[in-house]
Amino acid sequence: MPPADPSAALRRHFYLILGSVAVFLAAAKIVGSENVVEPSRYAPATEANFGFDRAGKPERKWPATRPEPTPMFGSNDRSRWATVRSLVDEGTYVVGKRESGKPDVGIIFEDGYQSLDKVIIPETGEFYSSKPPLLTTILAGEYWLLKHGFGWSIVRDRWLVVCTILLTVNGLPFAVYLLLLAKLIDRYGTTDFGKLLTFTTACLGTFLTTFASTLNNHSPAAYCVVFALYPLLRSGGAESRRDLLIAGFFAGLVPTMDLPAAAFSVALLIPLLYVRPKATLVFFVPAMLIPIAALFACNYAALGRFLPAYSDFGGPMYEFAGSHWQKLKLVKQGFPQKGIDFADEPKSVYAFHLLLGHHGWFSLTPVFAASLLGIAILIRRSIPGVRRVLIRKVPSTEAVFNLPIAGAMTAVVSLVVMIYFVFKTNNYGGFTSGPRWFFWMIPLWLIAGLPGVDRIARTRSGRCSLAILLGFSAFAVFFPAWNPWRPPWILQALERLESVNYDVVQRESGASDGNTRFDLSDIAAFGR
Repeated sequence: MPPADPSAALRRHFYLILGSVAVFLAAAKIVGSENVVEPSRYAPATEANFGFDRAGKPERKWPATRPEPTPMFGSNDRSRWATVRSLVDEGTYVVGKRESGKPDVGIIFEDGYQSLDKVIIPETGEFYSSKPPLLTTILAGEYWLLKHGFGWSIVRDRWLVVCTILLTVNGLPFAVYLLLLAKLIDRYGTTDFGKLLTFTTACLGTFLTTFASTLNNHSPAAYCVVFALYPLLRSGGAESRRDLLIAGFFAGLVPTMDLPAAAFSVALLIPLLYVRPKATLVFFVPAMLIPIAALFACNYAALGRFLPAYSDFGGPMYEFAGSHWQKLKLVKQGFPQKGIDFADEPKSVYAFHLLLGHHGWFSLTPVFAASLLGIAILIRRSIPGVRRVLIRKVPSTEAVFNLPIAGAMTAVVSLVVMIYFVFKTNNYGGFTSGPRWFFWMIPLWLIAGLPGVDRIARTRSGRCSLAILLGFSAFAVFFPAWNPWRPPWILQALERLESVNYDVVQRESGASDGNTRFDLSDIAAFGR
């Protein structure tokens, strides 16, 4: 028998205490959430400067009357809440209606539900949320239970309904996520410091905590990544039927929450299918197809087609009269637009800011620099395991996935996803406090980063450095105190220094780094 670990009990106590604090911090953010009207976002302007103040901030009119109190923050989550309400209260995915010569009407146009994230069916004039409908359909089922079981209405009892659902979709899964991560960290870490720092990062040093208070798809996707990976890593022994069923189901659920996470699902499927074809086809694949089929069914029920609304981005469903995305036509015609949604920077600048700059994966959560070292270590260690997979020499008593293989998978998946977003997007995910497109990869980087953290933790200076990196990560995570849908602290600092300002029209589409300013005559010529 291996020698007893004298610090195991102390670590378990630490996991319990810190995990409990993290879960209740997330719960506090949820039940205490309220969309705050921030004076700093309302810059006064005069006709003399064409609607811009001296700092180049666009004019925003201060509300003449008190806004309706709401725990819904912005376009992204309001679009989902509008669908939840419409499904239960009106029995339809339709959230608005346009008729010729009349004002647009419907939930999506009401105070507290107004959102840019909507599409229209040109033939019918019906508005829908642009978000994939599976998650909102599931949450509508919960709202139906709350409405018919307790008599709660999302209109009259807004906080009761919204907070209960957020606790269900963000709070409770976060607790299970931390529990499973603690088990994996304790199994695969080699130093006490490395294990404790990695678990502390999971609790307080990632944007999953920031986004606990808002309805979003990235947090559930991150939880599902752990739920899919844990059955394949937990013991090192051969995968049981139950392991394959659970892993398959959550591997299928991940891309229904966050479509680019299909790279992770494929990365799990291919090795299993290659080494264990029969068991994978009988158990993993059918379980994987269940949530994918459910997504297609919901898409068809909502839009009358199997593909999500995203597939029409740049088409008539998005670029209707009055749409925020209609400005894309002007960009294509050479007329620059203001706002981070139309940054349109050179790809070298965009890639820098997405990884190391104002929205950077490594600059906002620098503790992942240690994970980068861990991934490099695991890639080297994975070579023998990859060879065994390729020649199908993995014993029937041994798992296909181990930590080195998972590290190599993390490297490949991360590279594919990051390259995709660098070349296929230009707006950093819009108005958000972090690189939200990468949030679902957070648990992969935590687990794969263990060897790097353990290596750095060998020296006192290394331990101090890791603690400081974690501190800066926690700073970025807790900086958006009221609303996660706000610019990161680095971008706000650069704006104060007047180094970057996306709220000022760029001089030439595709040829600006985001801080070029027009003269007033230029602003007047292009209009607002």
